Amino acid sequence: MTAIATPLPEQWLTVTPAGLWCEPGGFYLDPHRAVDRAIITHGHSDHARAGHGHVLATAETIAIMRGRMGASGVKSAQGLRYGEALRVGEVDVTLYPAGHVLGSAQIALGWRGSRIVLSGDYKRRRDPTCPPFEPVPCDVFITEATFALPVFRHPDDRAEIARLLASRALFPDRAHLVGAYSLGKAQRMIRLIREAGHAGPIHTHGAMEGMNALYQACGIDLGELRPVIGASKEELKGALVLCPPSALKDRWAARFDDPVLAMASGWLGVKQRAKAMGLELPLVISDHADWDELTRTLVDVAAPRVWVTHGNEEALVHWARGQGFDAQALSLVGYGDEGGEAE
Repeated sequence: MTAIATPLPEQWLTVTPAGLWCEPGGFYLDPHRAVDRAIITHGHSDHARAGHGHVLATAETIAIMRGRMGASGVKSAQGLRYGEALRVGEVDVTLYPAGHVLGSAQIALGWRGSRIVLSGDYKRRRDPTCPPFEPVPCDVFITEATFALPVFRHPDDRAEIARLLASRALFPDRAHLVGAYSLGKAQRMIRLIREAGHAGPIHTHGAMEGMNALYQACGIDLGELRPVIGASKEELKGALVLCPPSALKDRWAARFDDPVLAMASGWLGVKQRAKAMGLELPLVISDHADWDELTRTLVDVAAPRVWVTHGNEEALVHWARGQGFDAQALSLVGYGDEGGEAE
């Protein structure tokens, strides 16, 4: 009997106008337009689009998609637990934690002895709202590269939260408005604030209430949250408030007297960005891996081939080749748009 040769990754996973297409499985990975069958890494809208015929993802990601898009946005879906294998077409599919947001997953694909892992968005530091990233052995590792420049080395999250609480103690009569993305970043910020010892109420923008409720329904304790709408000026005096970054410059913020404007984002490690945005308290907290985490991950996964996508691809490809990896830029389009400055 003639042995079947292990296929090259390019023979079964290809870039198309809709995104990554797996021919033997008959599905797309995080497609950026509606398709018949899609496997989704996480619920951010630059990865999870509405209108797919069928979605495979973690149960939490499906719940997030339905919460954001409504029932019509997710026509049919199947939840898959971390580590659970499923045969889709001819391909074995397994999801592993990515550590990005609640429900986020890496997608591991196996076909005829070849294994490819798509990281999706990920980070390596601890997040109290989701399981940590797990390095998965594979032949090809497809990694994001949002912060793939050596200038991006994020500080300890706890130190940034300590700066926020120290500012609040210094200015007890000024509300602190913290811009944080409504899915993932906001809930992580709340949990980090709780772990730092703040047990009192935290006020939130109305745009966050749905995701906060979903996280709490999934067992993430966020403590006492109060809506800003309906609160008196006296109640908001000195309040700790989370809102979408866009709300910091919106009429919504006019209800606060002389607030401290803050934002949590990995991009704020570049001081010029914080200055240009008029922030008094920039907090360098990201839900993406920084340069050191990205390079450590390539070493930990130890895949001989590395495909780099959506971010500063050239710098990471150059570093990886210098370390002996067979690395190339995948140049997928359509990702990294939702969080923007708030990533």
